[in-house]
Amino acid sequence: MAIDHVNSYYAASANPAPARPVLAGDVEADVCVVGGGIAGCSTALHLAERGYRVVLLEAHRVGWGASGRSGGQAIVGYACSQDKLVAQVGRDAAKRMFDISVEAQALIGSLVARHRIDCDLHWGHLHTAIKPRQADDLKSHQEQLEREYGYLGTRWLDRAELGEVLVTDRYLGGLRDDRSGHLHPLNYTLGIAAAAEAAGVQIYEQAAVVGLDQGPAVRVRTAAGASVRAKHVALCCNAFMDSRISKKLRDRIMPVGTYIIATEPLGQARSEALLRENVAVSDVNFVLDYFRRSDDHRMLFGGRVSYSGRDALNTARATRVRMLKVFPGLADAKIEYAWGGHVDITMSRAPDFGRLAPNVYYLQGFSGHGIALTGIAGKLVAETIAGQAERFDLFTRLKHRNFPGGPALRMPGLVLAMLWFRLKDLL
Repeated sequence: MAIDHVNSYYAASANPAPARPVLAGDVEADVCVVGGGIAGCSTALHLAERGYRVVLLEAHRVGWGASGRSGGQAIVGYACSQDKLVAQVGRDAAKRMFDISVEAQALIGSLVARHRIDCDLHWGHLHTAIKPRQADDLKSHQEQLEREYGYLGTRWLDRAELGEVLVTDRYLGGLRDDRSGHLHPLNYTLGIAAAAEAAGVQIYEQAAVVGLDQGPAVRVRTAAGASVRAKHVALCCNAFMDSRISKKLRDRIMPVGTYIIATEPLGQARSEALLRENVAVSDVNFVLDYFRRSDDHRMLFGGRVSYSGRDALNTARATRVRMLKVFPGLADAKIEYAWGGHVDITMSRAPDFGRLAPNVYYLQGFSGHGIALTGIAGKLVAETIAGQAERFDLFTRLKHRNFPGGPALRMPGLVLAMLWFRLKDLL
């Protein structure tokens, strides 16, 4: 049975996209890409532009996972701190990694312009502080970005200055970055997929991959019994990595639930009275809130995470309560859409890129920073397959550990850890 997109605001406002065919029989390609999110579509596009014959297999629909459901915020840097990267790979390599994250933002603008992708792209992002220690941390972060990484142009806004942009009493101040931004993630993903097809990529949907037969040519097997035989394979499954493909990779990531609500259209005047500029906002709590305006004047508000994979606490209602802490004036606004999805995190929150074999590459562990990093990661894989592995290999130097406890105990352990971090947010 075909699985369509979840009932989200993004799906309801998605640009038209074709239903791609189901893979039947056996086909051959230079490269087989597994996963039809931003990472997979970007990998396929950049390879096709280099002249490779590419087949992309998506288990559901293009953009079905986090790429089509997320908060849509494209933020420079990584989910882990730069200091954590420095500790593992040294300052020079960490600086190059940071520069790649800056390039990731430029790549978004380039892809949108070059392929005329209609995805409501806007530049401008605010990290906001609720407590004085968070404000101090953000100011220190700004100083580090300028002094050690040459990243200029961020600006600290005190409470009064922040109030000119964001009308709420919840925050003490915020760090503004106009080189980060936000977009409609599903339409962005669909646009990259269409560009990849125009470049010659064959995309198949409802093609769940269940195994790899490795060798000089890799056979990629699907649940329906079809297969792709390719010289190279790029695994871009993220939170949906199947242990039948690689238990090793599956054990290094944890799918984490996150939830978003969309109000009814508020009208231009009311939405702009809350967010006077069209910027995205996220606080710096461990269990964070993030929000932005949509182009049809809704408030899109997300946050909260679930490590249990369940929705027993009525997350839509809980997310609305969190929204009202920021914007109490929205108490009368109807919630028209509420949805969730999974992002894949690593123990360190650093991205996990590497090889399962000399001709089998993988991308995972974006840890909530996927809107920008998935696109550039796909470009890095394409460079590597074409023989330019230097930038990709920066990330293979990062060490990753399995989540503790195995399948039976990792969830309860993480639920306890989340309770601890929520307590820290309150202090």
